[in-house]
Amino acid sequence: MELLYGRNAVLEALRANRRKLGRLLIADGIKEGESMQAINVVARERRIQVAKVQRGELDKRTAGANHQGIALECGPYPYVEVDDIIELARERGEQPLILIFDHLQDPQNIGTLMRTAEIVGAHGIIFPDRRSASITPAVINASAGAVEHLYVAQITNISQTIKHLQDYNIWVAGVEDDERAVDFDRANLRGALALVIGAEGPGLARLTRERCDLLLRLPMRGKVASLNAATAGSIILYHAWRVRAQ
Repeated sequence: MELLYGRNAVLEALRANRRKLGRLLIADGIKEGESMQAINVVARERRIQVAKVQRGELDKRTAGANHQGIALECGPYPYVEVDDIIELARERGEQPLILIFDHLQDPQNIGTLMRTAEIVGAHGIIFPDRRSASITPAVINASAGAVEHLYVAQITNISQTIKHLQDYNIWVAGVEDDERAVDFDRANLRGALALVIGAEGPGLARLTRERCDLLLRLPMRGKVASLNAATAGSIILYHAWRVRAQ
């Protein structure tokens, strides 16, 4: 059993109801508010056992994370297959919008990108099962629970997966500050699209970069070298969402 923590993460896990749900752990003396009221309502609907615990116990079980006085015991994250993501887009009658992480490891960046992806209605996330962060409680908390509503596929080979997506006529665009890249707002992002975000520092792996149909960059005017992965990816995701809606 995993232990999710934080009010948003717990609430969205309860709402999504995609995992096997265990006990809801609430620290003694926690203040009631709108978020806690919402959690209690959904917990009753799901018939979740509620246990009062000492705050120190939650501190220990979450390794000192900011749990906000609440945690949820639950089963493992329900990963899907890449084809499930493509099928979801078909069921919605939409062109696929997919996010690929090329060995992105920082939980905060991953959580931020997943939150943006869920907000703009992306159909799923793809990332490798090695040298990349998995869907941990820290990532779920960083995403404010958004990942509980997303389809996420773990794969063994990014290059092969990109080829698989291209076989479905999905254009694959890598985000990279490269001389071959085009400004993101000048590219046609209205069709089936998979957006690839590289790791902080190294960026996209060479083979990943070569497999992409096009590279996108964000024009910059200031003195800072570049935007971080979460910021750059979020900007392009929002732009793709807006132009696809027109």
